[in-house]
Amino acid sequence: MTLADRFLDIRRDPHSDELLARGGDPAAYSILQRAGFVAVVRLHETYHRAPTGLAKQDETRLATTAVARLRAAGYHVDCHEDFDTDSRPASYLPPGSSVAHIAERIREAVTREEAADAVTELTADCDGILAALHEVLTATADFHDRRSQASAPYTSRPLRYLADELRVINDLAHTCNALADRHAPHPGHNTCTQEVPVTERERSAVCTCPPPPRTLPAPPPPVAASLRR
Repeated sequence: MTLADRFLDIRRDPHSDELLARGGDPAAYSILQRAGFVAVVRLHETYHRAPTGLAKQDETRLATTAVARLRAAGYHVDCHEDFDTDSRPASYLPPGSSVAHIAERIREAVTREEAADAVTELTADCDGILAALHEVLTATADFHDRRSQASAPYTSRPLRYLADELRVINDLAHTCNALADRHAPHPGHNTCTQEVPVTERERSAVCTCPPPPRTLPAPPPPVAASLRR
């Protein structure tokens, strides 16, 4: 990330009077989107705008919230004086961070059992992540279907298609079961035996791995009282 990505500009466009946010990196984009901005992806630029149909006071509230959250995260924000604020709200890890942590668990897994434990968080039947995502997509589609606009079905249909495509859950479940059934070390993580291989030319070579933790000798058994006399 370059230093320029730490700077953003939030103000109204002088020509269209649109509330726009420019600059930042993907992490800043997430903050803007959670504050209520809408991403606009162009060929050579990504910026954010306020949703259409908002009243001016609502746009001001949206921009002020974004400025506060961005500055709390360490970004430098240049903005119109109407959006300036000294508020620095507390930040919390978004739900997606716990899902991303599963990827780290899989990368760091040494045994197939450890990898299976991580993948199970995705594939669990009732409360797995993919099952919850299916519920989110279905609920969003139901919301659009309840709207009176004629375009609602065209919005909900792709959502239901994505929900149906989550049948990949079954395939992942088979993968998880296969991992759990194979009780063997991960092929990419070799256990060091601290021995020089037979094919090593330099027979004086020694293992560079850190030594194992030292085991303290067991204390001697207590002397019986009758023997001490």
